[in-house]
Amino acid sequence: MTTRRTVLAGAMALAATRQAWAQKKGGVLKVSAPTNPSSLDPTTGGSGQDHSFLYPMFDTLVAFEWTTLKATPGLAESWKWSDPRTLVLNIRPGVTFHDGTPLDAEAVKFNLERSKTDARSSIKADLVAVQTIEVSGPQQVTLKLSQPDTALPLILSDRAGMMSSPKAVKELGKDHDRKPVGTGPWKFVSWNDNEKVVYTRNDKYWQAGQPLLDGIEMNVIAETNTGLRSVVAGQNDFVYFLAPQQKQIVDRAKNLTGVTGPTLYCIQMFLNYGRPPLDNPKVRLAINHAIDRQAYSKATMGGLAEVAWMALPTAHWAYDPKLANVWPYDPDKAKKLLAEAGHPNGIDLTFLGYSDQRSQQRQEVLIEQLSKAGIRLKWQTGSIPEMSAAFFADKKGEALLAAWTGRPDPSLTYSLMFLEGSYYNAGRKEHSPELTAALLETRASEDLDTRKAAFAKVQKMVCDAALFVPLVFQLELDAVAGKVKGYKPNLLGKPRFDGVWLDS
Repeated sequence: MTTRRTVLAGAMALAATRQAWAQKKGGVLKVSAPTNPSSLDPTTGGSGQDHSFLYPMFDTLVAFEWTTLKATPGLAESWKWSDPRTLVLNIRPGVTFHDGTPLDAEAVKFNLERSKTDARSSIKADLVAVQTIEVSGPQQVTLKLSQPDTALPLILSDRAGMMSSPKAVKELGKDHDRKPVGTGPWKFVSWNDNEKVVYTRNDKYWQAGQPLLDGIEMNVIAETNTGLRSVVAGQNDFVYFLAPQQKQIVDRAKNLTGVTGPTLYCIQMFLNYGRPPLDNPKVRLAINHAIDRQAYSKATMGGLAEVAWMALPTAHWAYDPKLANVWPYDPDKAKKLLAEAGHPNGIDLTFLGYSDQRSQQRQEVLIEQLSKAGIRLKWQTGSIPEMSAAFFADKKGEALLAAWTGRPDPSLTYSLMFLEGSYYNAGRKEHSPELTAALLETRASEDLDTRKAAFAKVQKMVCDAALFVPLVFQLELDAVAGKVKGYKPNLLGKPRFDGVWLDS
């Protein structure tokens, strides 16, 4: 008997088959990218916007569903917790790096130990719970932990799970930053600074039928207005990281499709609270109370954003509504806090920022808002890689106006920003043993309600101490040429081109 359900199932199967038939192999996707990468080595890079340059070349041990961030198999075809402190990874057989060397357990061990211990690694905090890394079989790695860490599978879907060829890393040394060798669907060809990164098809890629594109060109165009015009003119096929104000232009363009979606992308100020004057919590609280976030959103995002009070948006499962408006706009209170901190006549601060037009607009709004509380800002600006390195590596300035681009597991977000020694904790200082312990608690259980309660504790501690200045969450907004098919956004808001093809 034929039912409505079987008819629908048949129609869906037919639609999927037609889509598969319609897919074409070949062509080079030309992308307008708003930043130059800080590094093309996932272990040494320092910018959250590197990911779209890394994804073509590097698979991860664990993958994730793009809309939910749920962990799924990647280069590790399976994993299991043999006990709360032991994670066993079964590595997918038959995968090779772009230089022809095999991805085996020894290669995985090399990568994880490098990320954990190398002096140049920017992701040591990702693997802080990993005590030992053992080869327990030709294609099996066993991780022994110092304490339970249920976030580890999703941590391995980020930089720490991106596998580089041990042979290439050993032979190239620091040059691997610019000549990366991974296992991804495309291979590295060239990188001209502030101009272009070029990739070509990996014909020996382990996923059947992929990739569809012959190659990708990531063309670095810092101003997204210029990048958008390049797509309208047909010089490029795809531009991402557009501002909300550009949506009307995309909607009016006959040859473009706009793609939008929620993201974890939080525009914020990172604070160096490891030294004066921001080691004083009253100064940090004053900065937060001096900002009118609703007005900031309207002025810089056209109101098409979500005001931020923590590092997670309202749609996230770990969001705590009790912290909404935790720092109400109150310049008088900010002045009082500054006076109590020993600055009765206000304070002069040097902040770092980026030199593109959108960043400068954000800086101007903050100058005007903070001045009402007696906080006088001096800005030093440059490119994203330059200023990010100046603040996080060279420890220049009191704060950096940038963005947190999100991580698959929220414990990684808070650990990377606030754990002692973390790259994104500019002062490298421990705020308190209590916060460190609370961060570890977020990784102790697999139960979602238990984890949510642990995150509420962490977020309250961070907000009470004003360890950073979250401002707004930005929606993903991309402009896609008509010939580009199969693109789907993800919750991280970092474009990936798996499954994309060109209809031309």
